[in-house]
Amino acid sequence: MPLLINEPVERMDRPYARRWWALLVLCLSLLIAVMANTALTVAAPDMTLDLDLSSSDLQWVIDAYTVPYAALMLLFGAIGDKYSRRGALVLGLVVLSAGALAGALSDSSTAVIVARGVMGVGAAMIMPATLSLLAATFPREERAKAITLWAATSGIAIAAGPLIAGLLLEHYGWASTFLIDVPVAVVAIVGAFVLVPPSKAVDSGRIDYVGGALSVVWIGALIYMIIEGPGFGWGASAVAAAVIAAVGLALFVLWELRHPRPVLDVRKFAERGFSGANLAVALFFVAAFGAFYFLTQHLQFVLRYDALETGVRMLPLAGAVFVGSALTGFLTPKLGAKVMVTAGMVGGTTAMALLTATDSGSAYGDFVLPLVVLGLSMGLAVSPCTDAIMGAFPESELGVGGAVNDTSLELGGSLGIAVLGSVLGTSYADGLAEETAGSTLPANLLEQAQDSVGAGGGVAAGIGEQARKLAEQAAATGSPQKAGELKARAAEYAEGAEQMKHAVGTAFSDAVAHTSLVGAVILGAGTLLVALLLPGRRRAASAGATAVAGGDPEGTGPDASGPGEPGSDKSGAGKSGAGKSGADASSRGGGSDRDRESARTTR
Repeated sequence: MPLLINEPVERMDRPYARRWWALLVLCLSLLIAVMANTALTVAAPDMTLDLDLSSSDLQWVIDAYTVPYAALMLLFGAIGDKYSRRGALVLGLVVLSAGALAGALSDSSTAVIVARGVMGVGAAMIMPATLSLLAATFPREERAKAITLWAATSGIAIAAGPLIAGLLLEHYGWASTFLIDVPVAVVAIVGAFVLVPPSKAVDSGRIDYVGGALSVVWIGALIYMIIEGPGFGWGASAVAAAVIAAVGLALFVLWELRHPRPVLDVRKFAERGFSGANLAVALFFVAAFGAFYFLTQHLQFVLRYDALETGVRMLPLAGAVFVGSALTGFLTPKLGAKVMVTAGMVGGTTAMALLTATDSGSAYGDFVLPLVVLGLSMGLAVSPCTDAIMGAFPESELGVGGAVNDTSLELGGSLGIAVLGSVLGTSYADGLAEETAGSTLPANLLEQAQDSVGAGGGVAAGIGEQARKLAEQAAATGSPQKAGELKARAAEYAEGAEQMKHAVGTAFSDAVAHTSLVGAVILGAGTLLVALLLPGRRRAASAGATAVAGGDPEGTGPDASGPGEPGSDKSGAGKSGAGKSGADASSRGGGSDRDRESARTTR
């Protein structure tokens, strides 16, 4: 076998021999894209001090990655399908690395925000490419296992990011959390050329660039609104973004319904299985990212763990994701995707409910069970949803399928941080006002402390610093009377610092409990809706059989059965070459427009 793999997977007459090594490269690429975001959560305090970031600056340092990442995935997925999925992956790794290098060398908030935006563009190429290459390389009977490992990697990266960033921050500055992406990306690029076969759609036709551009507009505006509105108030920019998102979405749907080769067939969302799977992914990550957002803050600012200690204490989440994913591969063939997804969402709701017990006396041990339950639930729910979403797309649209899955994930994560973060901030500010009522704390310091739990800790530390200086003055003065006065004031300030620290911790702990309740209600209501939408095993099997009989060569209708379910033998789906030559590849994939239209009509 040659060192560099250049034979397109579509031309192979048997399953690609090194496909599991190729999966390792795809998972490594996924790991980089996810960790580029999660690692920043523990690097943020150091970055804030070094660059003198305001609250708004810090928010956009984080979210500058999210906006292009979510907005561009659908268009980039379609481009990768037509020209080269591996090319999209490699180019994305190069762009992300360039942005990371620029971010590490930045010395201002503007430069870091721009660098993070460039990284988001790279991630938008990487994410759909990983899923589309996975689906194109693996035969249908192995795809569910491969997606399970892919989903487990995504969950592990959420917890691994803070751990690796914490290790680096022990010895280096915040810039090191950017630089770690560069050597890992180089390894992934080399691995892509050596282990990942090239792939593209056989009969993709012209790209619907107008539909792609409209998707960029409405998704980008929606993400901007989600970030700006709850976090900074519903001013002119947030309202304008909401209007642009609504108009853009309406135009996108109308255009896609009329276009003969739409970038995304929006009719798929009328199918219960497809809509249910996307809704499940989005809602689950509302809870998961929201919980991750406030738990890392609680560990750092209330329980006083440093960056590395915080990362280590998030490891139960990563381990539980891996276990849950392993259970999914074993149980889904027996119980069906609907049972697994519903069980996972019930578990996620339970984890959020457990966090409502958080109070000022909560220690790390009180968070271990919720973390384990949340991670286990994520492992159970995400991979069956991803498999169902990818199964709804023909061979020629695998990149688009990956983009739809990842966009649902990113929209959910953004909503989780924005909505639950807004609830957290409001609850914390109100609670701190109550805790400090009747104290002599100046109004300007209270307002400063209400900005965030980190700011509250800073106010408490400032009061403590004043106490220390007064104590030093008392020790240095030669007048016993003055020394006594200074000591009394120092003691008063020291007591005030402790009271402020206690008030901040209590207010934030109560805010975590309140926010967790809101998250549990959202995820619980979503669980009921998803359970109604997702088809059962018999209905899914019947839909899959009908799709095959009606001319869909893959049985990939949105209500088709999940991984391993009866009636889910879609051996032609996603496996280029499973006993077929390149000449008849179109019958394995999406085929021509006429074939796809026939399948839709039959369904």
